[in-house]
This record gives sequence, structure tokens and C-alpha cells, in this order.
Amino acid sequence: MSNEDWRDSWRRNDIEFHQAGGNGLLRRFWPDLGLPAGAPILVPLCGKSRDLVWLAAQGHPVLGVELSPIAITALFKESGLTPTRRKEGRFMAWRHGNLTILCGDFFDLNPAHVAGIAVVYDRTSLTALPEATRRDYAAHMIRILPKASRTLLLTTESPEGDVAPPPYRIDEEVTALYGAAWTIELMHGETIPEEDPDQPDGPPLQMEAKVYLLAPKP
Repeated sequence: MSNEDWRDSWRRNDIEFHQAGGNGLLRRFWPDLGLPAGAPILVPLCGKSRDLVWLAAQGHPVLGVELSPIAITALFKESGLTPTRRKEGRFMAWRHGNLTILCGDFFDLNPAHVAGIAVVYDRTSLTALPEATRRDYAAHMIRILPKASRTLLLTTESPEGDVAPPPYRIDEEVTALYGAAWTIELMHGETIPEEDPDQPDGPPLQMEAKVYLLAPKP
């Protein structure tokens, strides 16, 4: 969705996409990365994800980026945290302990913002962004990240033949977006039931959840 659509969804509290309990696949596969405590993490398009608080509790400095101040306010309030706020360039920086969220447009990030980032945790870009914007997003991410950083990319898609969105094969798009610059490892895939937002009383949609590890090529 567009920036304005995203802001409007938070104004209307139309946030069915939000995972109130955090993402189980993150917790399952995070240890496989072998990161030391203190390794900085970037979470783009973070919403009010509880995953940020969980990552910070593992001892990591966490940098989130979110367009909607409503989402950021909700995250800190629901987590029982009182942040400080400070204007930093085009962003408003909200901070508490080792958790920082920059309120603003992802495309305003530059290499200085993400210097030292060890891992990007990305679970929304291929479903939240329009197709044309996904191309720009991937190119911008490749351009600004440190050469040694990796990306844990979580995706969901409908099985082939299912009419539910998104109507494309995400593995093909991941290759198209990142394959020229980064290596792509499919760490895990499984089918999970999800409520159909158009038919909440009907049978659940059978969605394919995948976990990718992306790393810059030598």
C-alpha cells in the first residue's frame, strides 16, 4: 500500500496484519544466525511489532523505521515503556534503552543511519509495499546497508491456484529483487492456516510461510 494508505490504516485501526504475539518463526530461527549480544539490528516498516521489544531483550541495539506515529505510540504504550523523542533530520527518533524507532519514510534512510547494522529483520516488505515500490525498496536497502550485513526475510504467500492475495510466487520475486547482489538461502518453508479477512467465518486460507537468509555476495 502507499504511504498515505498505510497512515490511514493506522488512523482507522485497520491493522489485521499486526501479529499481537510477535512472530514465532523469528524466535525459532534467530539462534541460527549466531549473533553475539550487542550486534545492531534494523527492522524496517516495523509498525508496532512486539518483535522489536523481543530483539532488544536479547541484548541487541534495535533500530526500527515506521511511518505512522500512531503505531509507534501504541508500541511503547503496550510495552509499558516511556520513550524520549528528538528530531533528527527528516525523522523523529523515539528511544528507550537499546530500542530506537525512527518515525518517517524508509527512503530517507542513508548509510549513516544503518552503519554497523549486522542483521535486517524484514517480515513485511514483500506484502505491505506495491510492486513498483518493492523494487525501489530492495535497491535502496542494497545501496545503504554495510557490506557485511545479512537479512532475515520472512514472507507469506498463497499456494499456487489459490485466489487469495498475493497472486505471485515470492521466491521468484526475492530472486529478481536481490539475486544480482546477494546470495539467497531458503532456510524454511511451511503451510499455515490464516483467517480469510473477506470470509472470517469460512475455512482458513492455507498460506505458505518462508524464511530466507540473504547476504551480500563477495
